[in-house]
This record gives sequence, structure tokens and C-alpha cells, in this order.
Amino acid sequence: MSKNGFTTTLVHSDRRSTIEHGAIHKPLHPSSEYAFADSRELAAVFQGKAGFTYARQGTPTTQALEAKITQMEGGLNSVSFATGMAALNATFFTLLRAGDHLISSQYIFGNTNSLLNTLAGLGVEVTLVDATDVANVAAARRPETRMVFVESIANPGTQVADMKAIGDWCRDNALLYVVDGTLSTPWLCRGRDVGAGLVINSLSKYIGGHGHALGGAVTDTGLYDWSTYPNIADVYRHGSPQGWGLTQIKKKGLRDMGATLSADSAHRISVGSETLALRMERSCSNAMALAQALAAHPKVSRVSYPGLPSHPQHVRAGELFGGRYGALVGVELLDGIDVFEFLNRLKVFVLATHLGDTRTLVLPVAHTIYYEMGPERRALMGIADSMLRISVGIEDPQDLIDDFLDALESF
Repeated sequence: MSKNGFTTTLVHSDRRSTIEHGAIHKPLHPSSEYAFADSRELAAVFQGKAGFTYARQGTPTTQALEAKITQMEGGLNSVSFATGMAALNATFFTLLRAGDHLISSQYIFGNTNSLLNTLAGLGVEVTLVDATDVANVAAARRPETRMVFVESIANPGTQVADMKAIGDWCRDNALLYVVDGTLSTPWLCRGRDVGAGLVINSLSKYIGGHGHALGGAVTDTGLYDWSTYPNIADVYRHGSPQGWGLTQIKKKGLRDMGATLSADSAHRISVGSETLALRMERSCSNAMALAQALAAHPKVSRVSYPGLPSHPQHVRAGELFGGRYGALVGVELLDGIDVFEFLNRLKVFVLATHLGDTRTLVLPVAHTIYYEMGPERRALMGIADSMLRISVGIEDPQDLIDDFLDALESF
């Protein structure tokens, strides 16, 4: 980040560089190809010089967004992708090979769990551990371990990984540490501050913030020494080692996989990101108020929210996230209450699968996004059949509380 604060830097990011006609936002560049007056210049860009050739590998619009993400994370550079899952795929598939070993938190997004199953089917050994304790990560290490992966706040159980201790351990053992910071966002916690070498964000969620664009990003924090990583192809081992890892992720993820973020989505996300701190402040505050109200209700059997003193990682979350606790709340209703009937009685909450919207979204976890995972894996993640996932938005907090409690009244 610059010497200015978080929001000031984002709001003025575009205009700090040259923009025609005095515009305050970078323009939208929808062109698929980029022409050159000199053929040697065209060849030079293909061989590594900064520039644009074909939109699959990036555009001026995605580059402007990537600059903002890098500023947020305090990193070296970022590369954007069509979705958060595309960013995860690009990271895992370009940096891991058959025979490698990956240590991952067992508390991970359902689609990420599916992705790890795919990796395992291709010969990458995956060990799932309870990452709320660094000792479990250390115990899983093997000679062929290449990477450690955690989510900052687990979806939907809200477990908070032992991120700082894991980062210290990875540094001491020269292992690549990858943090998915989607649920905390760089406003609550930057991956660099917990020792991550790479940080992944689903831009579709809080950073974009308005539920109208998909995107993902990988940021290199500059903390990992890529000269020690064995899986960097020779063609990318030139220049400073600092850029090797992200260059391979970008080349393979965009050029080979085609997981390109569109210019239109990049522009929407870039503009939306300017209000990230304002939206997160409100959503976190709303989540705390809702969690406290529901935790006191006799028809609610359990509330999972790091802001509650009853949460196992409450103290850690307060230290990591600066006294704010995120905007995701897990709720389990009392036995005997039909979750579907209950959800159908809500009026303000939106029945939808997504996170980080301005609107509050809710869905029954075990029956939807974690259904394919099966009962054993759900139990390992602490997901009960009655669990509801609530992504808290920016509405008036009392409206959210009243809507939930009114729906409970008839049970």
C-alpha cells in the first residue's frame, strides 16, 4: 500500500497513473488483440517484455485491477482470473506435479475440496489436517511436501486457521504457504502479514461486493524464495527469482488453461473494490449483532461466529483481524425445526448461494453446496444437517434480526 490509508489508496488508484481526458477510472478495453507498428516489438512482448498481445493473457483493464489487488495485499504483483476457482486451479495445477505432497486444512470450501480430490486423482498426495493448530500441519510433513494451503476463515464453520504460526513454520521449513483470504479480505488480514507466499482471493465475493461479476486473483507477497522451488520450468527461470512463480501461474493459467477474466468483469470489480472497507465494516458489525441475537434464542442450538466469546478461535480471530470478525455466520436450528420450512418464511434474507454481497444471503449447507461431499466429510468439517450459512450484508441490522426471529416464532 502507499503512505495513504486503505480506502484512500483504492479510490485514487486509477487516477495516479495517466488516463486520457482526465478520467478518474481506467477505461474498459474490450479488444481481443493488440496491434504493433514494429514487428520486433511484437516479438519482444512475446519474449517477456511488458505489453499486450492477446486478451486471453490479460488486458489493460485486468492489469489495472491487478494493481489494486496488489496494493491491497501489499504484495509484489498479482494475476487475475475468471473466477476464484480458476485462481485456485491455476495455482495448484501449475505448481504441483504427480508425486508431490500438499498439506491442506480440512476446513475448506466444498468446491476446493472437490478440486483437491481431482488433484489426488492425478497423483498429487493430499493430506487434510485440522489447521487450527500448527502442530497438526507439522505432523503431516513429508520429504515430498511442496505446499501448505489454508483458508483464513473457513466456509461455513468459521474455523480460523493458526495462520501466523503456520506461516512461521513454513518459513522455517522453506515450504510454499498459500492462503485463501476470500472471507477475511485484505482489509481484515493481509496474507503477507501471516507469512503467506501466495494469497488467493475470490474477487466475486467481498472485493467486488455487489454480486454482479465473477473473478479471482493470485498475489505474490514476495516472501517466498522461488529459486528453491523445484517445479519452476526452465523457460521461466530468467531474471529475478521473485517473479518466477507468478509468471508460471499466469502463463499456464491464462495462456494454456484460458481462465481469463473479462475486461467487463474486471472493470466492475475494480469499481466495486473502492468501497470494500465501508461494506466490510458494516457487514462485520451486522454479523456480530445477528450472531449475538441468535446465540441467545432458545430455538437456535448453535451459532458459529468468531466474534462470539464461545468460538474456539475467538481470541486468535481478534488478534488476526483487528477486532473485527468477518461477515459469515453459521447457525444450527433446534432439532425438530424443518430448515426448509423455516427458510421459506424469511422475507429479508435472500435464498441464494454466494458470499460477500451487499444483500444478506442464506442457504441450508448440507443439502446444497456441501451435498456432494458426503456425510463423513461434512462431519469432519463440523457441518450439521440443520446448519444454515448466512453471508451478512449491509442492511439495517434490526431488520435482519427481526426477520430471522419472526420466522422462528411459529415453530
